[in-house]
Amino acid sequence: QVQLVESGGGLVQPGGSLRLSCAASGSIFSIYEMGWYRQSPGKQRELVATMTVSGRTNYTDSVKGRFTISRDNAKNTVYLQMDGLKPEDTAVYYCNVEYLTSPIRPARYSWGQGTQVTVSS
Repeated sequence: QVQLVESGGGLVQPGGSLRLSCAASGSIFSIYEMGWYRQSPGKQRELVATMTVSGRTNYTDSVKGRFTISRDNAKNTVYLQMDGLKPEDTAVYYCNVEYLTSPIRPARYSWGQGTQVTVSS
């Protein structure tokens, strides 16, 4: 079992910045992909950004140029630097990791508890 602890959400004015963090702990042999998703009221959860262990990134179009995902593999931690925040970025942000508990077992996935990001003046 892998636990994910998220932090960094809050209230920010339009144009402001926030940095989210997500630390994974538990029975981890290796982590392949780490990422962030978000969900607004009445909408489906959507991908925001992901990053593989080799550093390959993927962003949803609406955040390209404003958000930056990074990770510290030694600490099993992923970050999301959010700049130029807009009201439409308001959502609960969830961390997600794809990991192995051993080299012979299939990959598993774990979700964080979510952290609220509110962009409002």
